[in-house]
Order: sequence, then C-alpha cells, then structure tokens
Amino acid sequence: MAALNILLVDDDDIDVKGVQRAFKKAGLAPHLLRAHDGEEALAMLRGEASQLPKRPIVLLDLNMPRMNGLEFLAAIRNDDALKNLVVFVMTTSADERDISHAYAHNVAGYIVKRDAGATFARLPELLRAYTGCVTLP
Repeated sequence: MAALNILLVDDDDIDVKGVQRAFKKAGLAPHLLRAHDGEEALAMLRGEASQLPKRPIVLLDLNMPRMNGLEFLAAIRNDDALKNLVVFVMTTSADERDISHAYAHNVAGYIVKRDAGATFARLPELLRAYTGCVTLP
C-alpha cells in the first residue's frame, strides 16, 4: 500500500489529536497535514503552502469558522485542478440535508462522529481498505 497523504480539515484540536492517536495506535504513519477551516485548506491545496503532497485524501469537518465544509466542497468541485479530490466528511452532523448536500458534491463517504473515540479508531482501517481497493487519480 502506498503511503497515505491526508489533509485533515478540522478546527477542533481534540478531534485532530484523536485522529493522530488512532493512526499511531494502528501502526500507520500517514503524511498528515491539518487545516483549521476551508479557507486554509484551499490555500494549501492551491499551492500557497508547499508542504502538502499532491492528491491527498481530505478528511473534512463541516462545522468550522470562516469557510465551512459544505462551502469548501462546493469550491473544490468547481475548481478543475481540485474537483477529483477524494473527500470523506467526518462530522458530528447527522442532519439529512448535510448528508445529501455532501453526497451531491461526490464525497467518498460521510462519517458521523457519534462516539469520536470509536470513529477515530476505525478510521485507519477504513482508509487502508479504501486505498487498497481503488485506483486514485
């Protein structure tokens, strides 16, 4: 399996640490970078920050300041250079409108953080299985 390149877009420091712990516990060391909101993520993806590897898998929260996750999805899907990015939404929102909106923007999956610890613990295996089964652009 190729190394995982992940852009985690989340303003919650506790959730970010939970994701990092889950990967460490699973024995995986992805190249994981963090953006605090959609605006920062777009800047990173558009080359305004050079440490981001090409074509990361995006783990996206919805509820963030400045530019929320749904606005971020709309922006990348309307950008020819970014429209094919693989995005998994990972949020506390179980609102059907949010779920429908996310899938209308071609997300690879929508993960509700009902129990954040359990959700984060399953995340490394989910991404390992996903990247092991699909061919990414």
